[in-house]
Formats: sequence, C-alpha cells, structure tokens
Amino acid sequence: MTHCRSREVLFICGREPEYTRNQIILRALKHNFQVVRVTDSSRPSILRNLLVILKLLPNLWKGRDGVFVGFYGQPLLPIVKLLTREPIIFDAFVSTYDTLCFDRKWFKPNSIGGQLAYWLDRYTCLLADKVLLDTKTHADYFAETFDLPREKLSVLYLGYDDNTFYPRDVHPTEDPQKFIVFYYGSFLPLQGIEYIIRAAKLLERETAIKFEIAGRGSTYRKIRRLARDLATTNVEFIDWIPYHQLPIAIARASICLGGHFSAIGKAQRVIAGKTYQFLAMGKPTIVGDNPANRELFTHKKNVYMCRMADEEALAAAIMALKDDQRLREQIAAEGFRLVTTTLNTEKLSQNLLSIIEKVLPEESPVEPSSSTTQP
Repeated sequence: MTHCRSREVLFICGREPEYTRNQIILRALKHNFQVVRVTDSSRPSILRNLLVILKLLPNLWKGRDGVFVGFYGQPLLPIVKLLTREPIIFDAFVSTYDTLCFDRKWFKPNSIGGQLAYWLDRYTCLLADKVLLDTKTHADYFAETFDLPREKLSVLYLGYDDNTFYPRDVHPTEDPQKFIVFYYGSFLPLQGIEYIIRAAKLLERETAIKFEIAGRGSTYRKIRRLARDLATTNVEFIDWIPYHQLPIAIARASICLGGHFSAIGKAQRVIAGKTYQFLAMGKPTIVGDNPANRELFTHKKNVYMCRMADEEALAAAIMALKDDQRLREQIAAEGFRLVTTTLNTEKLSQNLLSIIEKVLPEESPVEPSSSTTQP
C-alpha cells in the first residue's frame, strides 16, 4: 500500500465534524495524510458555515496538496474553488435537490427554490475534481439527474466506527424472555418509521415482542400521534441516546431494524448508516429490499430484507427471525463477517486513498510518519 502521509490535505465540512459520515472519513484520511481540519460545531448551520469560511480563508493560501470538502459541503465548495487551484475531493453524500423537493417536500421541483437546489448540486459537482457518493445506485442517480460524467463519481461505502461498534456482552435489564426489536433515527421522512409503528400494532398479540425506538426529529410528533391513534401497547419511545451509549442499547436488542422503510425515492438509493453499526455488533438486522442494500447484502445470508413501505412485510420479517433462532444466528454471524472484513476503518482508508490518488499530483512513496491535525 502506498503511503502519502507526507502530503497535507485540508478538510472542511458544512455539517458539524461530529456527524457520523464526517467522523469516519476524517479517521480514514488520517491513516494516509497529514490532515489540517477547518471545521465548526456551532448552530445554526448558517453561523457554522460563516465561521468555517472565516477560518478557511487564511488556510487556503498555504499550499496544501488537496482539499477535501466533507458533508454538507455544497455551500462551501464554490468559495473553495474560487480561492484555490488545488485538487478538490467532494463528499456529496446527499442531494440538496432530492432532499428538499422529494424527501422533505419543501419545494416543488420546478419552483425557484427547487431549481436553485438543482443548480447547487450540479454546479458544485462540476467544480470538484472527484465526487464521492455512498452507493453505486446513488452515484448513478447523480450522473443521470445532474448530467454529470460518471467517471467523475466514485463510491465510498460508509462503513462504521470500529472503535465504538463491536460485540458487547450485555445482560438484559428487563425480562430476559422479552424479544426486543430496536431502531434509532432522526425521524426523517425517508426512514419510514410509521411502518415500524404499524408493524408493531400488527404484532401486538405477540406479547414477548417489544419495540424500542430511540431518537427525535422532524416527524417525531407525527409518529407519536400515530402510535397514540393506533393505541399501541408494545412500543417504547426513547429520547436521544448519546453516541457512545448506543452500543449498549444495540447489544440489548434481539434484532435491529436498519431500514430504510419508506416509499421515498432516496430510500431506494442509500444504505442506512445504522445498518453497518448493527451488523458490526453481530446483530441480526432487517433492511429494506432496495438496489442499494443489494449492492452489499444478500437476503437471509447477512441481512433479512423486506418489501419497503409495507408494514405487513416488516411484521412478517420480524416474526420470521423471532421464530428461527438458527437463521438469526446465521445472519448475525455472516453480517458481522462481511462488515468487519470489508468495511472497517483500515479498508475504508485504503479505498479512500485509491480514490484520492487519482486526482492528487504524483509523489514518490515515503515511510509513514505521525499525522498532524489542527482544530
């Protein structure tokens, strides 16, 4: 493997650096490069972006080997391009246009807001030397929707934080006969949490099954109202679980729901980050049967797939795993083997290096040395 740690890469991002995608990519970059980090965790996002730009200005004149624009980088990338001639690697990750017009439905696609979002996605991707997406299906969507050259786009599967997510021996704090179905999320529309609630209602007579749903977000009140209207008795809502406490909640689960489960188009093109985490902890995991998940996973081998936007299919998947311990153990073992051998930090860093090397100027290999970071 070629080592490039004598080279220096500037890392910026519009979302907070603590965001999972940014955290994982930062760790992978530090395996092979000296990383100068220009980030901010302030809220709201407008203030965060302004502070990043202020910190960025003096750093762009210092002759880095390249600039890595992490998620969410669309508002920042035009400024970076204006002020530097260095190669730019852009982790697009999500489409502004798709999110605002089809996921959250804030704008009509042909409205001024929708067209501005479309232009922002296309323009920033054209400005970058290399654009990263999280699945092949998502890369195809970007190429077709924004009329981008496919060779500019590369796939970097998210992977997981292997310092945090690994099997734990945790004793249940409640009745060990309970069969816990665990999900956590930010209650975005594409996650389809309403189908989990409806599946729970269908399984209410299975008194051993208990659903635990953690998190908060934009549809939280709507989901809680649905649960009240259905009078569900087997669902417990849990507030946000701190990142480093998530493994304990996952370890207590009998099975985990990776998702996504909605009918939104984007849900077909992405793999939920929590799926990698659940599998890395050796948990049998149910995911939506979509093209993105099929890029890596196989039904009844390393995950259990179910039809999306269908509470009956989800309920049937849960029961299939509950009633078949051998299948649960097989899926857990094979899922664990897959992610820990192909999607750990070391593998991710190798994959990222091979992508970045295509756009950085050539340099003779050197022995690794300690990386430096700048807050």
